[in-house]
Amino acid sequence: MVTVALADAKARLSELIGRVEAGETVSITRRGKPVARLVKETSVRKPIDFDAMRRAQAMSKPYVDPDGLSFVERMRRENLL
Repeated sequence: MVTVALADAKARLSELIGRVEAGETVSITRRGKPVARLVKETSVRKPIDFDAMRRAQAMSKPYVDPDGLSFVERMRRENLL
């Protein structure tokens, strides 16, 4: 972790942001006491909208396998079912 006085941080903010983007943590002090910390922002994940997924699923038509239907029909005609 890099420690920088507030006055220096004001003058070198762009440089410090670059270091934070590279993965370092920067502690900013005022009169020798830590007052702030710069850390890299984590990516925010969009929450899953389960209600929208259910609505979309309810609107979709079920998949029908034409070969499966003809197989059942043939079995019925031949009295195998």
